[in-house]
Amino acid sequence: MGLLSTRVARARLTASAAATERVRELRAAGVDIVALTQGEPDFNTPDHIIEAAHRAMHAGQTHYTPVDGTPELKAAIVEKFRRENGIECRPENVSVGAGGKQVLYNALMSTIDAGDEVLIPAPSWIAYADLTQFAEGVPILLPTRPEDGFKLRAGDLDRAITPRSKWLMLNSPSNPSGAVYSEAEYRALAAVLERHPKLWIISDEIYERIRYDFVPCVSFAAVAPQLADRTLTVNGLSKSFAMTGWRLGYACGAVELIGAMRRMQGQSTLNPSSVSQAAGVAALTGPMDIVESRCAEFKTRRDFIVPRLSGIPGLRCTAPQGAFYVYVSCEDWLGRRTPEGRRLDSDADVTDYLLSQGIAVPSGEGYGLSPYFRVSFATSTGNLEEACRRIEAAAQRIM
Repeated sequence: MGLLSTRVARARLTASAAATERVRELRAAGVDIVALTQGEPDFNTPDHIIEAAHRAMHAGQTHYTPVDGTPELKAAIVEKFRRENGIECRPENVSVGAGGKQVLYNALMSTIDAGDEVLIPAPSWIAYADLTQFAEGVPILLPTRPEDGFKLRAGDLDRAITPRSKWLMLNSPSNPSGAVYSEAEYRALAAVLERHPKLWIISDEIYERIRYDFVPCVSFAAVAPQLADRTLTVNGLSKSFAMTGWRLGYACGAVELIGAMRRMQGQSTLNPSSVSQAAGVAALTGPMDIVESRCAEFKTRRDFIVPRLSGIPGLRCTAPQGAFYVYVSCEDWLGRRTPEGRRLDSDADVTDYLLSQGIAVPSGEGYGLSPYFRVSFATSTGNLEEACRRIEAAAQRIM
């Protein structure tokens, strides 16, 4: 009998993490790579949040806390949901974990039995499918269309639901497409979900503050309050506040579900960092002007890179409404050959070719919808300029 369990095979790196790991290896070997892989703001955490953490450490807040969040942080989250999302909840409806991914892990591990299905509009963050499989569930990818803005149609949802369907996974603004659902689109999905009372909804809203062109970002639970009791609204501090390293995510949901998630977390990590939680209070209750100014910078970068990519022969993309990614179609490159004669048969072949030309991007197959690749513009304009120059040169070399 081998040492490793079969469960280990279901624990994979996400597409972006795998691409980033490859970049590190190549750079360590001296290769010049422009990386557009990371789903991480290139800004530092705002000073007032760092200062709050510093004060907390000196005040002795360096010990265990309640498993799923301090009373102070839960109170700030309750007020945040009320003020910004139109969701009424109480502290007992709130769970805090070591990042949004742990919150999702807790929810799926607490609710999925072998064979239960999770419906996932594609393209999507690959962790949704991987966490489902890790919990012995079955991810059901529901392909979306570029002409629909990569958003799930109500009719497609209705046709996908089976007696084994346990969760619908929504993500707005979306990774990797930047799609943002409107109130009308959520209401259409809610009308379907009302007819299926055993199907629960996860609404991942971690990119909610990164939106462009005055596009509103609405919470599913606020648009469909009749479904709030079976909706888990997931959020976190990593994207909006540039706090990826602090590892702090949170969610609002039914008391029974939150209690189960608390038990699951109690047998894995226990509480999130006490210092991160103090910083989280400062983030949620402090000034938002720096968040808004950084969103404006992301918009400047988006408006730079989208027309540049669209102007490269064989590539197509549209401006995302939110998040900091562009999902680029490379369909017209398929069937062509690299200067070395290698045929490009998939988006993975395309991204391998681009990597050989000094540009690292994750392929669309990692997000469940091909042939695309994802470009992160959470990096400097200088990096974006150089990346576009290299992609343009790569396009001219294929035959």
